[in-house]
Amino acid sequence: MSRTEAPPLPEPLRVPVADSHTHLDMQDGTVEEGLARAAAVNVTTVVQVGCDVKGSRWAAETAAAHANVHAAVALHPNEAPRIVHGDPDGWSRQGAREGGGTAALHEALAEIDALAALPHVRGVGETGLDYFRTGPEGMAAQEESFRAHIEIAKRHGKALVIHDREAHADVLRILADAGAPERTVFHCYSGDADMARVCAEAGYFMSFAGNMTFKNAQPLRDALAVAPLELVLVETDAPFLTPAPYRGRPNAPYLIPVTLRAMAAVKGLDEDTLAEAIAENTARAFDY
Repeated sequence: MSRTEAPPLPEPLRVPVADSHTHLDMQDGTVEEGLARAAAVNVTTVVQVGCDVKGSRWAAETAAAHANVHAAVALHPNEAPRIVHGDPDGWSRQGAREGGGTAALHEALAEIDALAALPHVRGVGETGLDYFRTGPEGMAAQEESFRAHIEIAKRHGKALVIHDREAHADVLRILADAGAPERTVFHCYSGDADMARVCAEAGYFMSFAGNMTFKNAQPLRDALAVAPLELVLVETDAPFLTPAPYRGRPNAPYLIPVTLRAMAAVKGLDEDTLAEAIAENTARAFDY
């Protein structure tokens, strides 16, 4: 079996659900093909997430063109330091570039702010902190960008979509300090059960991805077990984090049933009950 070969379509869900976080612009095939495959297994809605100005514009345009696509717009936590300090190695999709300082960051944030005002943009994200890829020199730019996104989300009444990688304490601290928007989603939830209790207390949504199926992901399953049903979402983060047994192969929204069934087993629920709750939660989180 080729690592690049798309996994087969799973058995369709009986209850329609949403993929709360996907990157259609990074997946093979057309948007229409991706949405059709998803619909074939009863994944009827997707949230398309931007990671930079260009990707956020694309997300907004795609949501405008498709009734079952909602957009989230943002500068990814790793994008902010690249804008400020430059990206000589060309890590991002823009390739190598010079730093533009805080003026360039403010210009990019102004563009995200304008996009966030659009009616088919339902979220501001993915934003937050990522200490895996960004060293100490980039942390100030990440925090400034994160705080700006929190303000944008609150001003426009949109959901805040958080990317938190190896930065749990600081993400929670900034949310508490700045005041989290009414609807806050931890995308690809990566904390443990203790953090899930903190998030539940604050009313934050926790979205689980295919990595909760990985052998070494017991802390994620423990977190899911204690997360209140009314705060749980499911996502692909496609083309990344493909669920077992397809780990390493390309992910897409049509694989949501694989992750949802694994989640139902952890929660001790039948899949229809979990799917109904997730469908309702996602609509509430993104206000559609």
